[in-house]
Amino acid sequence: MSNYANRPLDAHHHQTASTNAHHETSPPLPRVIIVGGGLGGLLLAVILEQVGIPYTVFERSSEIKPLGAIMCLNSGILPVFEQLGLFEDLMRVSLPCHSMNIFQENMKKISEVKMEGYKNLVGYDFTVFARPELHHIFASRIPRGKLLFGKKVLSIKQNAEGVIIRCSDNSSYQGDILVGADGAYSAVRQTLYKQLSRENKLPQCDEEQMSINYSIMVGTTNELDPEKYTHLKLTSTYYALILANKGSPLSWSTFTVPGNRICWSAQVQLDRDTSQNESFRNSEWGPETNEAFIKEVYHGATPYGHLGDLIDQTPKDKISRVFLEDKLFETWYSGRVVLIGDAAHKLLPSAGQGAVSAMQDAVILANCIYDLTALDTDSVATALKDYRDQRYPHVKSQYDASKMNAKILLGQKWTERLMRNVIFNYLPRSIHSRNAIKDNTYRPQINFLPLCPNRGTGPVLPQKPSKKYSELVTVPI
Repeated sequence: MSNYANRPLDAHHHQTASTNAHHETSPPLPRVIIVGGGLGGLLLAVILEQVGIPYTVFERSSEIKPLGAIMCLNSGILPVFEQLGLFEDLMRVSLPCHSMNIFQENMKKISEVKMEGYKNLVGYDFTVFARPELHHIFASRIPRGKLLFGKKVLSIKQNAEGVIIRCSDNSSYQGDILVGADGAYSAVRQTLYKQLSRENKLPQCDEEQMSINYSIMVGTTNELDPEKYTHLKLTSTYYALILANKGSPLSWSTFTVPGNRICWSAQVQLDRDTSQNESFRNSEWGPETNEAFIKEVYHGATPYGHLGDLIDQTPKDKISRVFLEDKLFETWYSGRVVLIGDAAHKLLPSAGQGAVSAMQDAVILANCIYDLTALDTDSVATALKDYRDQRYPHVKSQYDASKMNAKILLGQKWTERLMRNVIFNYLPRSIHSRNAIKDNTYRPQINFLPLCPNRGTGPVLPQKPSKKYSELVTVPI
């Protein structure tokens, strides 16, 4: 197969792929442009690398910044890590999560939610780690020259021959498919939507802003002393969620992770007026605003003393603050351009589904790309429609779950506090188990690689097989 990767083009002379190395009777290999070096885009690159489909990742920043704190993966994506030979790499930087401890601000325990029997049901523990670790695992599998930095996309042009992006450094690149994996404020989505809006092809709901209900600050400490922070000696993560007193919109949490470190977060639930205020939405979060927020949560109690003690042991350039927006867009593709991850659907992270959902997008999109038999615009658009049709119902379910879980875990209104108390202290264990089974039946895998077996006792939904792969494995020798 051809190892062609998208090459830079000048403004006057566009280069195209040479596929002479590919057998004339074989289906053509699409050239895939991936905009965005987040987890969804990087996983897509890793999958395409596995099967030899040409691609290049374009990241606007000068490097992949190791920001973010805790991440949690589950059975919805872990089988794919087994397929790609990444599972052991992930396990080396992870800890299983066996329980969640919820406290009042005075550290009186509200509830301890134990995940007994979870692994037996679904085949995997909840797996937690510091987010930068996963970026490193994915990036290490992408050859030099296929992950380009400092590439801010300014314009997109697509036609019968392909799709062309122009970057801020005046370079241009041509491919057959453009994947917008560039996050909640996706430049690819904004450019695509402007084009569709001018043509009166964009639904009104996609013109509306994302909802902003929370603001969060996160960080991961430097290495700590296990004699002082004794939970670091445990073989599973110690997860503590602390809710501020009634009337306060604040909450904060801590997780222990490998390397004798603690990931922490502090979040504030925004009222309606604040979340809809344009000046607040567009405000820059520099050191001064961060310091004001740190001061607000600094003396919050944790199992290790004040939250500020952990903040002080976190490098300032590794502390980040973001809005927790949510929105499920309706338009995921047009022609040769397609969106994945936060660019298509921004989920609240409370259900642990944001990153999982982005990576599931990458899996299903890779499956659809692999089965392409022609590279004309209609064939590509049909494949992208198939991707959206397969993913949308499951993302809708994940989106609804993320909103409900945010209310249960982070909500500070009296109704949300009451609901949390009932669910964690009075809801029968059997209902929790049924919900766990239901939430973990969808486990898409790469359908052109050997499938990972079901490792749990719970059911798994069937998925659409690859026609091309089925034909290859049934060809007589």
